[in-house]
Amino acid sequence: MSIADRYTEQEFFLLSSIPSMVGSCMTFAESSGLGTVKEMFSSAQSIMAGAKQYPDNQLIEAILPNLDNREEAMAEAKAYKEKSIQRMKDLGIDSHEKMRAQILDDCRQVSTILAKKSSPQESEDYKSWIMSIAENVAMAAKEGGILGIGGKRLSEAEIDLFNQIAHAMGASAQLTQL
Repeated sequence: MSIADRYTEQEFFLLSSIPSMVGSCMTFAESSGLGTVKEMFSSAQSIMAGAKQYPDNQLIEAILPNLDNREEAMAEAKAYKEKSIQRMKDLGIDSHEKMRAQILDDCRQVSTILAKKSSPQESEDYKSWIMSIAENVAMAAKEGGILGIGGKRLSEAEIDLFNQIAHAMGASAQLTQL
């Protein structure tokens, strides 16, 4: 059964949006100053790593852009971005707090969709992928300090958000201060 046959358009959009939304939410969990750029890069890199980490996962494969056709991939990314922005506007998301609450709600919805419509392996791979995105972003830059000197690898806000995402996704991942 193909991905298009298993998920509604709305469900697939939600499944597709969670990787970048989790990455963005983790990026802004704590102000990292110049480290924010590192965290944003880590988010994009971690999302794309899903293709190599889970080469047999049809869902992850369907979510990631086809980089063989750059023009098509860019057009799809632009349309996705516009749809995501419109969704946030429609939902009245106008602060980091509201965005965080919505993403946690979306993660709970995704967990339910996966349980109903995905194989256990596909679901586990997807959840592991999402949690690796969250962890990689959290670990990309130190929090506090000046120009990367001093500070902590993880802030309490990042640990808290990571653990809330894991709980909402029904994932067994845990992040603690190193």
